[in-house]
Amino acid sequence: MSAPLDDVLVLDLTRALAGPHAAMMLGDLGARVIKVESPGGDDTRTWGPPFIDPAEGERESTYFLSANRNKESITLDLKDPADQDVLAKLVERADVLMENFRVGVLDRLGFPVSRLHEINPRLIVLQITGFGHDGPEATRSGFDQIAQGEGGLMSLTGLSEPTKVGVPIADLLAGMNGAYGVVSALYERERTGRGRVVHTSLLAGMIGVHAFQGTKWTVAKEVPGLAGGHHPSISPYGMFATATAPVQIACGSEKRWQALCAELGIDPGREGMATNPERVRNRDAVIELIEGLLSTVSAEDVLERLDKAGVPAGKVRTLDDVYAWDQTLSQGLLIDVDHPTLGSIQLPGPTLRFDDNAYAGGREQHIAPPTLGQHNDEIRAWIES
Repeated sequence: MSAPLDDVLVLDLTRALAGPHAAMMLGDLGARVIKVESPGGDDTRTWGPPFIDPAEGERESTYFLSANRNKESITLDLKDPADQDVLAKLVERADVLMENFRVGVLDRLGFPVSRLHEINPRLIVLQITGFGHDGPEATRSGFDQIAQGEGGLMSLTGLSEPTKVGVPIADLLAGMNGAYGVVSALYERERTGRGRVVHTSLLAGMIGVHAFQGTKWTVAKEVPGLAGGHHPSISPYGMFATATAPVQIACGSEKRWQALCAELGIDPGREGMATNPERVRNRDAVIELIEGLLSTVSAEDVLERLDKAGVPAGKVRTLDDVYAWDQTLSQGLLIDVDHPTLGSIQLPGPTLRFDDNAYAGGREQHIAPPTLGQHNDEIRAWIES
């Protein structure tokens, strides 16, 4: 069974996370991804701890491992004319080139988009920036936490003060948007025969996920505040304490509210709680009522009772629990790969499955993230053949 992108060659000139994540998504779908690294390697090879030290003088960053599966690595000094020639030969054969240098850096290295398209008119170029490729702040460096703050996400997250999301969500969303744009451009190329440039940014990723919080301002002219552990527009919908551990409860409709009330012995028409707008206005009272009724009940019993009552509810799992969960394993979301220095390791896997393929992503077999320059000789020999 062929993978959706198994005839696509991607040159990944990116580093850190947004670009590498985009390239990895295409690699998961079968594309051949050649990661072009400076002789010093991707920045994330030094990000840690934790590091894994398989042998004296060697170490692998778990951060790097998270964003670089299904890739090959070649080291090139793009200020060196000989290595620039190697890159030009790779561009000739490529379908996609991804870069996340600061605006203008690739031009100064001698590879402006005009030259890339002279070498290969069918090339799709993905450019990921921090705040956009043009505009008054285009030259700013893009770092995830700064983008989370500048893009407003931190103003919505937390209990008592703005808080960043626990993963670099601005980077990850920029990567996802970039991969989506590249696949769209590849589809368009089937009609036009020509490549184009795809732009996205960390800022665009942040604003693109404001969802109802964005229209709360743009339409209703209300500035959203910290959402904490409860939904700002639905109640009850959030995290509730029990006798043993918190649980999440989501009553996204009046039917679900009535089911919750029937299970807990609440009058669904109780004053101030009869409709969702009333419950949102009186959220603190709703939380206090529900938590009071759950204060002597274990989280396990709450979840069992609510499941039988048809009320959506769930645990708040730690990651060790998530990766041991049989539902996670059933979806192919944990994959086994053989790493050149670490041996057999497990990685979080791709998010897509196709037809009856038991493997996540489009591949029958996934490839471990490469060591620095692991494929230097192989790739150089290939472009000269």
